[in-house]
Amino acid sequence: MATDIFGKALVDYQNGDYTEDIRTFSSLDEEDTMPLPYLFRDYSEMPFLEQKALAICSGSVLDIGCGAGSHSLYLQNQGFEVTALDSSSGAIKTCKARGISKTVLADVNLYSKEKFDTLLLLMNGIGIVGQYQNLGVFLTQLKQLLRPQGQILIDSSDIIYMFQDEDYELPTTSYYGEVQFQMHYKAEKSDSFPWLYLKYEDLEHVAAQQNLHCELIAKGEHYDYLARLSLPVYS
Repeated sequence: MATDIFGKALVDYQNGDYTEDIRTFSSLDEEDTMPLPYLFRDYSEMPFLEQKALAICSGSVLDIGCGAGSHSLYLQNQGFEVTALDSSSGAIKTCKARGISKTVLADVNLYSKEKFDTLLLLMNGIGIVGQYQNLGVFLTQLKQLLRPQGQILIDSSDIIYMFQDEDYELPTTSYYGEVQFQMHYKAEKSDSFPWLYLKYEDLEHVAAQQNLHCELIAKGEHYDYLARLSLPVYS
């Protein structure tokens, strides 16, 4: 199986070789499509929650799971010092080709070279945690990358609505927001990987355990939300 399906698709699109979109298959028995043009969207095409997150960015920004770099590119054009980080070599190659000045090819869980004022995790960026049981450790890692007055901006979705359909039953041995995905692109398949969708109250609960303040910034139209995490301020 190919290891960087996502990156290959981004590079193809950037190079003008766009012939098909990424297809995704999930443990919820659903097939979906990830349109490549949408990953290269400009600010006007972004959902409200993404626009809101970009509007409240401050200082130096680390765009975690940057993908094609649309958020990084917007912030850079607005004068921000932004670093685009992704574990996909194809994503980083694409970001460089689009003109993003500072990129890092790395797993954020292993990154420790710099601290930032804003950590940005959009397009359900918290999904990279994979499993709910890993959330605390992940937030602890993010704290190490955060300057004292900094913020972590995260959007996600509560997929409980899917289990209100009679076709799905709530799992009994795992968190209901844990979904297994596989990507298909140009006759290649990625390895199966876990992806987490997180209820806001559960994010708030685990954040508190890690001594992080959690604030609900905005809600979307369909169980999605934008949250801000920050370190406690001591007088």
